[in-house]
Amino acid sequence: METTLTGLDGLLDGFAETHREQLTRFPAAAAPWQPVHTVYVPADKVTAEVVSEWRHAATGLLNRLCFTPGDLAAVFELDPELALPVHDRVRRKLAAEPIEDLRVDFEDGYGVRPSEEEDRHVESAAAAVAAMHEASALPRRWGLRVKSFADGDPRRSVRTLDGFVTEVIRRAGGLPGGFTVTFPKVLMEAYLGQFTRCLEALEASSRLAPGTLRFEMQVEAPQTVLMLQRSADLVPSLGGRLAAAHLGVFDYTASLGLPPGEQRLDHPACDHARHVMQTALAGTGVELSDGSLAAAPASDSPADVRRLLRRHAELVRHSMSNGFYQGWDMHPSHLVSRFTTVYAFHLARYEDHVERVRAWEERRDAAGGVLDEPATIRTLAAAIARTDQALA
Repeated sequence: METTLTGLDGLLDGFAETHREQLTRFPAAAAPWQPVHTVYVPADKVTAEVVSEWRHAATGLLNRLCFTPGDLAAVFELDPELALPVHDRVRRKLAAEPIEDLRVDFEDGYGVRPSEEEDRHVESAAAAVAAMHEASALPRRWGLRVKSFADGDPRRSVRTLDGFVTEVIRRAGGLPGGFTVTFPKVLMEAYLGQFTRCLEALEASSRLAPGTLRFEMQVEAPQTVLMLQRSADLVPSLGGRLAAAHLGVFDYTASLGLPPGEQRLDHPACDHARHVMQTALAGTGVELSDGSLAAAPASDSPADVRRLLRRHAELVRHSMSNGFYQGWDMHPSHLVSRFTTVYAFHLARYEDHVERVRAWEERRDAAGGVLDEPATIRTLAAAIARTDQALA
């Protein structure tokens, strides 16, 4: 082949440095396991039995309303053929691992308490975590949500974090794996750097390996959305400590002045925030999570419970359809609708995804004459991997 250019060295000066920066900013590594939900429990309600209590409550609800696959199909309007494998998996999931990610809440779910009272709950929650760890009952992910720096009292926030980590290490003989911290109401970018320095200092004082303490930022104000839009250096500036970004639907919609009836995950304003989060954090390795449905069944009547389950399922499907595969669960009933919707979402198209990837690899048309683009194949492969993770 003939070419015209006689040399590229001068034209490509600086390429190696730019490429190294690209790999640092956008590692594009295979996604590790990510939980399908985070369960929030107020700190004063956390005991060593909290996981078994949620298991018992969710399993009881499943037995009352969805005892058979046909019952499940009726409640969630599932294809009867899909209901059988979904029902089996939900039942087994609730028995084996009802909570994948547990967050001890010292913020909105806990409220403002006298300092001595919060100190006592730090100790009791840490004792519960150590007991769960000893009994091999601690969820794969776990941690706490501290109070926001935006509330004007960062010392209380850091004191709670310090006391909780210190007490867990003392009681458990070390910090169990899977730990993370949720950092709420990030109204100022400087708060992220200040909190990062606190994590670094706590690592040193606790003799933890560098990088052990990581955190999730909550996106729950328009200021935070704008911050993500304008700050290209946000993730690198935090030295790998930013593990995830979680949408806080109620604070976000309230800060926009939406009426109470419009504080919902499927509001277009939340769709916008999610899209900004995806755009700003794409390729960085930072996980994304949606928020919650802050509702429990209005009563024990089957009609009220079904109404709650169906609404939660709608929101979970909306999140997943928009590329958010994790969300918050605030009540044991949410476990039934969460796992049912997650399994149904993944299983409904799994075989089709596998066949299309296989057709691409074999250089033939997929069923129905589909000609997939390479980018679509990457998306299909990612969907298969997420399904395998969710069903494992």
